[in-house]
Amino acid sequence: MAYTALYRKFRPLKFEDMVGQEHITKTLKNQIMAERVGHAYLFNGGRGTGKTTTAKILARAVNCLNPQNGEPCNECEICKEILSGSLTDVVEMDAASNNSVDDIRAIRDEVNFLPTKAKYRVYIIDEVHMLSTGAFNALLKTLEEPPEHVKFILATTEPQKLPATILSRCQRFDYKKINDENVVKRLKIICAESNIKITDEALKTIAVLSEGAMRDAISILERCGQESADEITVDLVKDLVGLPSLQYVHKVAKAILENDEMVALQAIDDVINDGKDLYNYLWEVIKYVKDILVYKSTQKLNLYSADELKAIQDLAEKAEKTRLLEIIYQLSELENRIKNSTQKTILFQAGILKICMKPIIPMAQPQIVKGQQNIVQPQPRRDTVSPVPEQKRPTAQNVQKTEDWQQIVENLKKSGKIRLYTCLVNTTVDKLNDQTWEVVFTNGLTDFNKRILEEVNNRNDLIKAIAMATGKEINIRLRDGKAKKAESTTQTSAFDGLGIDINIID
Repeated sequence: MAYTALYRKFRPLKFEDMVGQEHITKTLKNQIMAERVGHAYLFNGGRGTGKTTTAKILARAVNCLNPQNGEPCNECEICKEILSGSLTDVVEMDAASNNSVDDIRAIRDEVNFLPTKAKYRVYIIDEVHMLSTGAFNALLKTLEEPPEHVKFILATTEPQKLPATILSRCQRFDYKKINDENVVKRLKIICAESNIKITDEALKTIAVLSEGAMRDAISILERCGQESADEITVDLVKDLVGLPSLQYVHKVAKAILENDEMVALQAIDDVINDGKDLYNYLWEVIKYVKDILVYKSTQKLNLYSADELKAIQDLAEKAEKTRLLEIIYQLSELENRIKNSTQKTILFQAGILKICMKPIIPMAQPQIVKGQQNIVQPQPRRDTVSPVPEQKRPTAQNVQKTEDWQQIVENLKKSGKIRLYTCLVNTTVDKLNDQTWEVVFTNGLTDFNKRILEEVNNRNDLIKAIAMATGKEINIRLRDGKAKKAESTTQTSAFDGLGIDINIID
């Protein structure tokens, strides 16, 4: 007898067997019992959430000879033939490989014929967003006014790719990601019926790795069951999916928080030598730092043993929440950079080293006060990553000194906004009031500086930095410190619609 994959073997046969989609199955059962089944449905949701399973159950339920409370009996002749795939009245089509106009025209010609055995001819079109434009146009009229004996069930993961004319002709149901609790509940049933021994921690880990997709969870479970005849453990699960052990993740996270570059590099070398994927490793580090932040905020965490929780507690006591958030953002940016790179190892090592390095606040440049001979003394060189104390944070009223503005600019550097920091590092603040700051480019306002400030990401980062420092929105004017004649022009294209006015004075 041919082997059947677990996700097919344990595919739910009734609506009541499905988990996590009760808001959909309840509505469909009510429609079937009231005999008010629509002519076209659109099932939308992520992979492995039950779209195709629902379509198969619905196709049987509307044709079942002995339906029970909106459920198919799965015992009558029609149900059995649909389950075996021998009934020609229920047609399943994969639009990813059958997306041409001719494929849809074949359906359009078939719908005019009455079903051979069943009450309804049902067409299940999976991945419907893959249909070509011509195929969608060919489907429109039939989908809008099909014969009474025809039902359409469309399934997709990307409804935004469907024409509005298709969407408006269907009853749409949106599938949720299945929560970890429901995934574990279903996996326990499968393990019991398949004689698979597994720890509760391993089940929880599989549920987290599945990211709400039941099919993915069952597939991971199947791989683990094939690998070991003994009890499945967390380490086995992580090893099979290519995730590094927690000791590697903890080691690099601890090194980052302690600014220990050598230990961080050693942890990376260990992961590389162990043959683990760096992208998966980085994902685990991001998740681990996030968990440290969650523990620091709530004193609660799941999926960790007592010893692992103690290690997380020790790290949480060493770091401020702002520092943990900063690390998460920097690691996420690193993840985006290495995603499509051919030099993942080099970028990964350089990126981790950058995060580990302590930022050095540059010495403030001497500023000559107009009309006076005395010079403001430069600020002493500091080496710290601590946030500005709350009572000393610049506000809209006291950001008048050069060093206060430089602290805001320095915060941009700490958060990794190097281009924006470079653009503003030699600027000063002048003519400041409660609503408006004038940023003076003492070395001249160049086209490059203007271009930097017009970029959306830089624009948002500057707005955020100012809001963090002042607690309110501030209007900003930019002035060329070298210009002899100041002629103000309002820059609206870059900051349009953001509640912040930037005037550039050339």
